[in-house]
Amino acid sequence: MGIKRKVHHILEVDESGDNLSQAVDTFLMLLIVTNVAALVIGTDQRIYNHAPNFFFYFEAVSFGIFGVEFLLRLWACTADPDYSHPITGRIRFVLHPLMMADGVAVVSYYVLLLIPPALGLDLGALRALRLVGRMARLARYSPGLQALGTAVGARKDELLAVVSVLGVLLVLASSLMYFVEQSAQPDKFSSIPAAMWWSIITVTTVGYGDVAPITPAGRLLAGVIALLGIGIFALPAGILGSSFMEQVNRRRSPPVIRTCPHCGRDIDESP
Repeated sequence: MGIKRKVHHILEVDESGDNLSQAVDTFLMLLIVTNVAALVIGTDQRIYNHAPNFFFYFEAVSFGIFGVEFLLRLWACTADPDYSHPITGRIRFVLHPLMMADGVAVVSYYVLLLIPPALGLDLGALRALRLVGRMARLARYSPGLQALGTAVGARKDELLAVVSVLGVLLVLASSLMYFVEQSAQPDKFSSIPAAMWWSIITVTTVGYGDVAPITPAGRLLAGVIALLGIGIFALPAGILGSSFMEQVNRRRSPPVIRTCPHCGRDIDESP
């Protein structure tokens, strides 16, 4: 086995009994978890100020490893027949969701490292992107997260339909509440976009209470919308729950091989 194929097998092929591949996966997963923990803990200035160098160098070493891992995956992907072309194959490989998550995490770190603090730029979005990228990388090593992603993909049409209905309900609720409450509360329901905040927290049944209808018609409308919100949000939970259980059962159950009683061949086997 060549070096490239061996690297690809270690990093990409999840094969039971391959101790080296499993050890590398375990190490990378623990490194991701500890990185997320360090990033979260480091936001507490009292803790960060006790050991700022530890947080800096730990992150630097970690992202050095992540960067090398990303480049090795990109280099070795041509060992897979699906990505065998040296240019287009690598482009298609890097556009895979898991590789994009890796790229977001690595690139956002180095961008933050290269931007001088003297510029005074607000880099909160990049830091949030870095955290999201790190968390998304866990899906590569978690069968449960992979099953959830597959479940979402398998029911994407149904979920898209529910999201569409939810969007229509939000716009309708915002518009009706604006017309009902605008005269009584012009500061809180000054426009339909402003009323959409109330719609979102009501339809999602969060209900912060900072904005609430005070007219009888508004309260009646709010009650109807709240009940509709409960029903609408129960739909995606049921769709995802059933699809997730299908994926889990499919992973646990061995594949059923159908055999022809006459020739003994597998039915799916080509002649």
